[in-house]
Amino acid sequence: MLAGVDIGGTTTQVALLSGDLTVVERLEVPTPAAAGGGAMAGAALAAVRRLLDRTGARLLGVGVGAAGVVDARGGRILVASDSFRDWAGFAVTSAFEEALGVPAFLDNDVNAFLRGEATAGAVAGEPHVLGMTLGTGVGGALWLDGALYDGPHGAAGEIGHVPGFGDLPCTCGGRGHLETLASGRAIAARYAERTGRALSARESAEAADPDALAVYEEAGTAVARALLVTAGLLDVTTVVIGGGVSRAWALLAPPILRALGAEPPVSGHPVRVVPALLGADAVAVGAAARVRAELGA
Repeated sequence: MLAGVDIGGTTTQVALLSGDLTVVERLEVPTPAAAGGGAMAGAALAAVRRLLDRTGARLLGVGVGAAGVVDARGGRILVASDSFRDWAGFAVTSAFEEALGVPAFLDNDVNAFLRGEATAGAVAGEPHVLGMTLGTGVGGALWLDGALYDGPHGAAGEIGHVPGFGDLPCTCGGRGHLETLASGRAIAARYAERTGRALSARESAEAADPDALAVYEEAGTAVARALLVTAGLLDVTTVVIGGGVSRAWALLAPPILRALGAEPPVSGHPVRVVPALLGADAVAVGAAARVRAELGA
């Protein structure tokens, strides 16, 4: 059995998967992000042990998808947002290997999301894909020639922090990044500015009033611009979008498709955008897929 772990800022998702990446059991626990890296790893490990006790399964390896810039080969977090305490520098794989006695592997959570969708999800079998997650922030990852492309510094595909989208401050310290328009946090802020109502991105989507439609129009148009930049630079024209904001697909997709149709890539090949298929399991499935590939399981 393989374990896949998705350590997010709010919750940690843990799944046990068979060799064909079918989820056998899953568990969600709170992420103690303010308590430090050791506490975060400890919560995830406790969840893995609970699932193993519940199933009696023999564990072959564990894959971890974690927020932040990671050293996928060294198994360490390199850069983390200020939402996490003592996470940057934390040796993730060592903690899991010492506790569980099996090999462990680490990926950035969005890379794991894309690996999951490209292996067993909405874009399975596609050789070249841009993955994007629209959640609290905006994440991105690249799948090139049938494999993840990390880049020389582990930050390839970070489309959420591409500038040129106005002048609003971004959580990373920059200004005018895509994340300032298309993240769940940004959508909620833009809606509050227009209405004076403090609703989440999900709640504003459910309201579906003219102000919500305007905010999602702005977000979707910005996403499309970023996709066109990617298509122009890398000739990647297949895109899978996940994350909590993507659940409002009925509001998000029309402005994306309108903007893409108005200015197609120079290659002449239209950009194909699909919603993620694996939902909350995507990162765990992708993390387990990394284990399967590394172990040849």
